[in-house]
Amino acid sequence: MAISDLVRFVLPREDHFFDFLEKQALLAHEGAVALAKMGTASASEVRDRVHAIEKRGDKVVHELEDALAKTFVTPLDREDLHKISSHLDDVLDRSYACASAFVVFCIEEPSESAKKQFDVLERSTKVLADMLPSLRKSDWDRIREATRELRVLEKEGDQIYRDAMRALFSQADIEARTLVREKEVIEILEDAIDGCEDAAQYLANLAVKHG
Repeated sequence: MAISDLVRFVLPREDHFFDFLEKQALLAHEGAVALAKMGTASASEVRDRVHAIEKRGDKVVHELEDALAKTFVTPLDREDLHKISSHLDDVLDRSYACASAFVVFCIEEPSESAKKQFDVLERSTKVLADMLPSLRKSDWDRIREATRELRVLEKEGDQIYRDAMRALFSQADIEARTLVREKEVIEILEDAIDGCEDAAQYLANLAVKHG
């Protein structure tokens, strides 16, 4: 047993760090659900909703960082806690960036490709939110299983992205502004979906480290 693990075993642990991470995962899912309303509500309304969720997410990040600075014994290595938090925050930030892009580029209706990506992102963040409590319980098998689920979703998102890009650039008469704004949206959504898989993969690496 490593010295750091022995210290954690002997001294009481500050398990509220798991609360922070679980909140972040739930907010990432909440942001994806709000983003998927694009087209049924105005772009500015959706952006404002996602922004409000993103601000709540930032608050949790700051709380976690403050707690790291004040806590001697953490349930996982500080670097691991910080990295998981950063991955989860990136997913929510991408949702906000996407909502903002709709407003900046004056996009009134999401494309069919974007709608498909919304769906994959919503499902991916749900898997993340469901898997995070397993970290508290050191349920590494469940984390590995969820990582496999997210890998499948990430591949589905990749296929949607490739098909969308191919469709965009195969249109000889497409307007430059349409190409730019549609490309921006699908790239941000691709990054968000990839971010979910990145977060899960980091957790899977912890399973190897601790399990």
